[in-house]
Amino acid sequence: MNARTTMADLLLAKHQRRLIAAVSCYDYTTASLVSQAGVEMILVGDSAAQMVLGFDSTLPVTMDFMVAITAAVRRAAPNAYLVGDMPFLSYHLSLGQAIRNAGRFLTEAGAQMVKIEATAAYADTVRAVSAAGIPVMAHIGLLPQRIAEMGRFQAKATTAEAAAELIELAERMIAAGASALLIEGTAAEAAQIITARSEVPVISCGSGPGCDGQILIAPDILGLSGGHPPKFAQAFGDLGARAIEAFQKYAEEVRAGRFPDAEHSYHMKPGEQQRLEGLLGGNNPA
Repeated sequence: MNARTTMADLLLAKHQRRLIAAVSCYDYTTASLVSQAGVEMILVGDSAAQMVLGFDSTLPVTMDFMVAITAAVRRAAPNAYLVGDMPFLSYHLSLGQAIRNAGRFLTEAGAQMVKIEATAAYADTVRAVSAAGIPVMAHIGLLPQRIAEMGRFQAKATTAEAAAELIELAERMIAAGASALLIEGTAAEAAQIITARSEVPVISCGSGPGCDGQILIAPDILGLSGGHPPKFAQAFGDLGARAIEAFQKYAEEVRAGRFPDAEHSYHMKPGEQQRLEGLLGGNNPA
């Protein structure tokens, strides 16, 4: 049985320049497949709000929901390095709240790290959670939890000034104790500089090839998302179309009376049907 991936393994991969494959998924069944594929890191992202619950942003998911699905993913993928995503308002009110909620991911869900969407204002939060012995992945660049403030998403660090600010923010997060960085929706040049300057693993989510690893959400990888996925996403399979075909075939077989057939039905033991008919006949007024 393979050993569980640890932070030491991820650091070694960075130093040996072995790229890290990470996937964001939200359920036992998918996580089991991801685990069997040998993916090193799984993030249980708050994008579950959209991909699982059908909301138009990440904001509505709760701590209880995130802990429950993270625990499900851990049961399916016991050896992956598991990161739990701190949802909106789970770390914003106080340092005590942040530590308490981050700790739930470790004690109740088996996560090894929590992810916090971080601006400079949350350096103290990263420091406090890290000081409590809870590894933190600081999420910088495009921050989905700030959609109400931004109104719409657009690529980050596309100018020299913005890139310099993001590089400084990354350094502040590491100085505050962040054990890893996730950079989303950021110009590849800035992300590459951050990665080269950082002693911690840096994972790219739509931030170019120059980071220590890459992450996409499972529905995008499988071709299940539909609609218009982000520019940086790529489908590595077409399971959406195949799933629709399978459901259509199932519906046709049901309507035609061909499913279920005898092979897919349970049956009484030999002789029991005759005994049942006798029992029913004896008690049947007709």
